[in-house]
This record gives sequence, structure tokens and C-alpha cells, in this order.
Amino acid sequence: MDQKMDVEKTPERKAFEDHKRNKNWKVPLKYQIKPSAEKGFEIENCMDGFKMNPEEGYQKDSDYYFDSYSHFNIHEEMLKDRARTLGYMNAIKKNPELFKGKIVLDIGCGTGVLSIFAAQAGAKHVYGVEFAGIANHAKRIVKDNGYQEQVTIIRGKIEEITLPVDKVDIIISEWMGYFLLYESMLDCVLFARDKWLAEDGIMMPDRSVLYLSGIEDSQYKNDKINFWDDVYGISMKSIKQWALFEPIVDVVEGRQINTDACAILDIDLKTVTLKDLEFTAEYKLTANRNDKIHGFVAWFDVFFSKGSIPFRISTSPLTQETHWKQTVFYLKEVLSIQEGEELNGSVAVKKSKENPRELDIKISCHFQNDYQDVNDVQFYKLL
Repeated sequence: MDQKMDVEKTPERKAFEDHKRNKNWKVPLKYQIKPSAEKGFEIENCMDGFKMNPEEGYQKDSDYYFDSYSHFNIHEEMLKDRARTLGYMNAIKKNPELFKGKIVLDIGCGTGVLSIFAAQAGAKHVYGVEFAGIANHAKRIVKDNGYQEQVTIIRGKIEEITLPVDKVDIIISEWMGYFLLYESMLDCVLFARDKWLAEDGIMMPDRSVLYLSGIEDSQYKNDKINFWDDVYGISMKSIKQWALFEPIVDVVEGRQINTDACAILDIDLKTVTLKDLEFTAEYKLTANRNDKIHGFVAWFDVFFSKGSIPFRISTSPLTQETHWKQTVFYLKEVLSIQEGEELNGSVAVKKSKENPRELDIKISCHFQNDYQDVNDVQFYKLL
């Protein structure tokens, strides 16, 4: 009988096991994430040679973003996401000492729900900024709920508006996209932080961490990728490469995860710069059972740690489902891995040159055992 390998428990693995046991969580210490030293993963030229031909692969118009947030259905989906909305509500209302008598800026305020939470927590005044048409409804919602003297909704782009104050004490924003950084809303938040946040001001959330794990996903990969091999007797294999290029945003069940988790990005919202949002990182994953690995899954946590009661919103497959779901990157070659075996590689993430709201992602995978010797690099585009 084979003995189980003695796997060293990294901070990432311990955090992952805490998820599985549903233990009381604590804000983790800062992860020591190494930029990739792998050839071809230099941040300046890591995407050289990767370009999606818009005549072959689908691309979105760069102007779609604000228009999409003018429709009610997207706000309904976000408000009904209890992990998201209650996470913000609790982080704000259960820490009233942070808000009492303070000036608050809510960026991308949508319906104004976070602005109203801040007012309920005791803020002196809240300025909610929203460029999409939903801003007009937010003004009515604020008035209907009796907060018009305490909350001001401003319609406009954060880079173009004028605030009636020089500084704010708190910036709140629900800026996270798929894979944490998709749609680049964090850029707007950092612009506002640098222009208006007081020196001792607070960002909410104040920290975010992006994780990577391996998954078994044979059925879904067959449905989404191998489907193109034979479509009613017709070969559509030419589409298959484009299907692999596009990560899948969907709900991953916790039982599908078959490795530990590795943090690939850990940002402090008070100090992070735009430059930091394009990054490379090394990863190492250890299998927690004998299984097949069909791809990687990425998810993120955000933390509200400045109040007397810290809060976290997690999009892990092992926690409550959110509208962010998870992001899956399929591998070309399936890995047959044994418990305790390791795979490693690098991740590079940059904004697309064609549309900065999209992300170009590059992942290498190195794995060797008695059955396989895999050294592969794949490009992906999150659009």
C-alpha cells in the first residue's frame, strides 16, 4: 500500500482547509507572492505573440460597459446576491464607529444601496457617483427612503465630476469583476482614492486576494470544448481553439477542487497602484487526492478589516454562491495526478490592448510523474 506523501502545509493550504471545515476565519497575513522568473513571463513582453483576430474570435465593443449597468436586471442580480449585499451591509452597519460624522464617497453606486447603508451607519454625508442611467433611479430611491439630506447622488464619470468637498474619510465601492479585475473598475476607485481620500482615510473593502486551484471537470469540458469536434457529424474543430482561449465563468462545485489553493495576487487597496494590477506570479499546487486535473479555477476574497468587527466576502467554490461565480481555465492536456504530487507554473495578467476592460491571461503548467511529462503554456482572453 502506498504511503501518503507528507505535504507541507503552506498558508494557502491551511486557509483552503479552513474553508472546507467551515471554521471561523481570520484575516490572513499578507501572502508572499513571487513574481514569475519563468522565461516568457516578463511583464513587459509576456503577451508577445498573442493576438485574437476580431474576425475569428468574438470581441465586445468598448462602450458596452456603462450601458450594461443602465439595465435593471444586472442590479437585481447583484442585490439578490446575499453574500455580496449582506457582506457590505454588515461591514458598514456593524462598524458604525467608522462612519459616525464622516464624509463618504460611494463609487459606482448603482441603486444607491451602499450609500444608504453608510447613511444608516451614521455618516455625516455620502456622495454616490454613478455614470450609468441607473443614477436617476438612485436619486429617487434616496428620496423615497428619506435620506435626501444625507445622501447626494452625482451622475457622471468619477474622472470628470467635481465634489463639493476637498477630501473624504471613507471610500466604499463594489468594484470587483470576474477574476477580480475584469472590467477595470478598480482603476476608477484608485483615481478617486488618490484625488480625494484623506491621509488617514479608509478604503472599503481594504484588501483583496486572488486564488488559483486545480479542478476535475471532465463533463463540462466535454460539453464546452470537445463539443466542437463533431457537431451533428460536422467537424467544427476550427472553433475549438477559440473556445479554449475564453475562460468559462460559471459555478464550480467544491467537490471538483482537487488541489490546495495558491494566492496569485494580494492587494492593499490603500497602497496598490495601477501598475500593480498588471502582474506575474508563480504558483505551486499540491493534489489532495488521486484524480484528473482538467483545468484551473480562480476565485477571490475581499476583506473589510478596519472596523472592530472584520468581514469577508468570499467567492470560493466552498462558500455561498455569488454572482461573480468562478473563472475556469481549461488545459489542453488532462493531468493524471496522485495525492501529494505537485504541479507548478506561472500566471501573467495584463489589460488587453484592444479593450482595456478585457484581460489577457497567460498560464504555464509544469507537471511530471511516472505517467506524464507536461510543460505547456496557454493564452486566454477574458472578454
